Amino acid sequence: MEYLHDTFAQWLLEYGSIALFFLLALGIVALPIPDETLMVISGVMIHQGHLYAIPTIIAAFLGSMCGITLSYVLGRTAGHFLFTRYGKWVGINEKNMKKAHDWFEYLGKWTLTFGYFIPGVRHVTGIFAGTTSLEYPTFALFAYTGAAIWATIFLSIGYFFGPYWTCILCFLDEHPYEFIVAGLFIFLLIWLIKRYGNSNEPS
Repeated sequence: MEYLHDTFAQWLLEYGSIALFFLLALGIVALPIPDETLMVISGVMIHQGHLYAIPTIIAAFLGSMCGITLSYVLGRTAGHFLFTRYGKWVGINEKNMKKAHDWFEYLGKWTLTFGYFIPGVRHVTGIFAGTTSLEYPTFALFAYTGAAIWATIFLSIGYFFGPYWTCILCFLDEHPYEFIVAGLFIFLLIWLIKRYGNSNEPS
């Protein structure tokens, strides 16, 4: 894994924020790229003066945004077509698709925001949103907000804790499940607040 870190650092040194943009975009589409590690390294390099802050932040946000948008488009086109055309063979019909859309509209949209923090989840939320025909404005609001939060947090970790970056990267590599648990906890908390908050409103 140390070799991979050195490779990313070399690419960032040679190509700057452009490399960050393409690596994040491809990583979110589902290529095996450790996105959090990449952004921590970028934050460290901002701290060390090897990268400019503003272009790097913009590249991280746009790369994340483009990656999940491509996933959404794939789901909206190929995914929706496959489920509509062949879904009956696995028990999926228009009624099921409507239920899936309603679930995404009510609750699943939050996975677009906080799914970034859960390895594996961010790679499929855009596809699911597109496949269930979630409206683009709703998708954009939650997905792009999540991209901004996610990119800002991990770039900040690299920047503010630069001297300890090796330990941080090792922790990210060796303890991915802690992030999964944290993400699920946040998701559950939002769901509880939304569910019981609405139930307490006067009719």
